[in-house]
Amino acid sequence: MIMARFTPGRQAKPTRGTDTFSRIADIDLYAWVAQAEDGDALIYHRGFLVVDADRTVSTLPADRRLAVRGLADAAFRAAEQGLVHLVQERVGPNRFAYLAIARPKPKAAAASLSALLLDEQAA
Repeated sequence: MIMARFTPGRQAKPTRGTDTFSRIADIDLYAWVAQAEDGDALIYHRGFLVVDADRTVSTLPADRRLAVRGLADAAFRAAEQGLVHLVQERVGPNRFAYLAIARPKPKAAAASLSALLLDEQAA
């Protein structure tokens, strides 16, 4: 998991020799969201997310493709809950770094963040 403080205009640097897809799972993303401070950033995927998650065009094995799809869905749920901003940065031809940037935590959250995310996932 790559985590850093987000600085506008700072390039997300690709790591040489890594896979084009993420090795974190949706539960890792949720754990990061729960502990991240406002402005922290997580690169949750590198590659071309829409292609990597698509059943017809992805070259990933089925289990990895499904994991990428689950991670993308988890990131979207966190964004819908107002917990993160989702951004992407081009790092090469047809290659992007997908970042989740932590937003300020809700002040009047009666339930824990993990409960909010898990409730949304169950719906």
